[in-house]
Amino acid sequence: LLQTQPVDKPIYSGPMDAASKVVKAEGFAGLYKGVTSPLAGQMFFRAGLFFGYARAKDIVGASADHPLRYFQAGAMAWSAATLFEAPIDFYKSQWQCQIIKAKQNPAYKPPYGSVADCVKATIKYSGAMGPYQGFGATLLRNIPAGGIYFGTFENLKIHFAKQNPSGVVTDSQIMMSGALGGMAYWSLFYPLDVIKSAIMTDSVNPAERQYKGFFDAAGKLYKQGGVKRFYAGVLPCLLRASPANAGMLYTVDKIKQYLA
Repeated sequence: LLQTQPVDKPIYSGPMDAASKVVKAEGFAGLYKGVTSPLAGQMFFRAGLFFGYARAKDIVGASADHPLRYFQAGAMAWSAATLFEAPIDFYKSQWQCQIIKAKQNPAYKPPYGSVADCVKATIKYSGAMGPYQGFGATLLRNIPAGGIYFGTFENLKIHFAKQNPSGVVTDSQIMMSGALGGMAYWSLFYPLDVIKSAIMTDSVNPAERQYKGFFDAAGKLYKQGGVKRFYAGVLPCLLRASPANAGMLYTVDKIKQYLA
């Protein structure tokens, strides 16, 4: 919501104001608006991401002796996983942006009563490529961000293990590595995510779109508010990134240990 709201007439002054207004207008269920699409596809995206990362590590030969190759494996894995992630994120964005438009214009009538309605509209206008509106922008973010994410996580684990007398990384160090990996991902590449979100919330009808592509969107967003425009909503994103990625990467790491 904070990423895509208009700069000249902002609806929300910050994350707490956004949360309180959404709850007041739609109840606590409003905080989860648009969650159906990501929940339905998240298991495929995450499964594809971590499976691809495991294979990519084997391909490039990532190990404690070749730590920089973890960055390469991460970039490879997340670029492949973008095939799953982009449509999930797109439909979530389309569904949620209706909140912004409704707040801007009381007479606004949401075009989609469900995510299924949005799917039908995208197929109608763009065929099989409809769900991939914003795919290029997502890929431009994911290639470097995926490398930083997994590379930071793995190299921090190697560092901690070397500092421990046992030579084994502890649970708390795994979680810290995951938290810092998530923070690195979002703090460095958040501006690219803002551009991606702008493209994904644009009209599904090509004739009505305001952005012609990634660089056109970047230029128009800059005109709206300068560099600051690319950091709209960064605070709640960073507050979520640390615990969310600490928990996720810790869970994946422990499952791998149990299955080994």
